[in-house]
Amino acid sequence: MGILLTENAAAANGMSGIVLVLYIVFFIAFIYFLMVRPQKKEQKRVDNMLSQLAVGDSVLTTSGFYGMIIDIDDENNMVIVEFGSNKNCRIPMNKTAIAQVEKPDAE
Repeated sequence: MGILLTENAAAANGMSGIVLVLYIVFFIAFIYFLMVRPQKKEQKRVDNMLSQLAVGDSVLTTSGFYGMIIDIDDENNMVIVEFGSNKNCRIPMNKTAIAQVEKPDAE
């Protein structure tokens, strides 16, 4: 009788180890699909947007200013953006400070 109890306990202990491993695998997959994958997808979208910048594009910066790109320096990862209607406010900034890009309409 004592041998049967130990065999049952050992089998139950082995089963609980498998269940624990399955829970860990499920948790890691859940975290990946909930957090890591969407972040990679968003980073890919931003990289694509920044790689297609061109002179004359209207941009919205991360600080909320609207302007127009007048020069691009790919070597230093910089752009020069012109703000305002008087055309005197030109500010160099990092490309990563651009939140949205609007291409000029081709007419």
